[in-house]
Amino acid sequence: MNAKPTIVFVHGLWADGTSWNKVITPLVEDGFEVISVQNPTTSLDEDVAATNAALERAKGDVILVGHSWGGFVITESGVHPKVKGLVYIAAFAPDKGETVPTLSANAAATQLSDFLKETNGLLTVSKEGVAKAFAGDLSKSEQEMIYAVQQPASPKVFAGVSQQAAWKTKPSWYVVASEDKTINPKLEEWMAKRAKSKTTVLDAGHVAMLSKPKEVLAVILDAVKSTAK
Repeated sequence: MNAKPTIVFVHGLWADGTSWNKVITPLVEDGFEVISVQNPTTSLDEDVAATNAALERAKGDVILVGHSWGGFVITESGVHPKVKGLVYIAAFAPDKGETVPTLSANAAATQLSDFLKETNGLLTVSKEGVAKAFAGDLSKSEQEMIYAVQQPASPKVFAGVSQQAAWKTKPSWYVVASEDKTINPKLEEWMAKRAKSKTTVLDAGHVAMLSKPKEVLAVILDAVKSTAK
């Protein structure tokens, strides 16, 4: 068996690389190299560029993990030859030519848009939105942390058009968050089925890697095991 792959994490909108901390720690303790991309959430192209730079830094094979908007990014970057598997955590998994709005139109809208605030052309989620639509199954202190560290997002990300569909050529895993109020769980199920992903349904809100870290870690390790040579 080859050396352990590097695990590369790609966060979603209104988050940063710390959103993966609960799964990074056990992976590092288990001897994995880990990179958590700090993508700027300014446009699809710029986020893909940040992720591609991380893939170039990574040693050997890569398991690429994306949450929410990060799924859009890993679908694009996942065609990189180092990437052996894709793991979607309550994430968008677009086909070529799709945008967030066209993909989201395949299911009923969620509550999140009610809680977005625009400042100087950038969008953030209100504290109420974090509690009601984004991270309802986390403690109050964790919700406060998510609100504090969120990366403001440019509306340009919603205009990004997928140019690749890495799930068509790479094996994929998908965690559906059944209590998600940011991305409709029915949309998640539909995307997972379309991608022929090995699917796990968790009783979790949108940030499943924080509310159900052990279960999310198990899916990542399954991807590692299944792609090992």
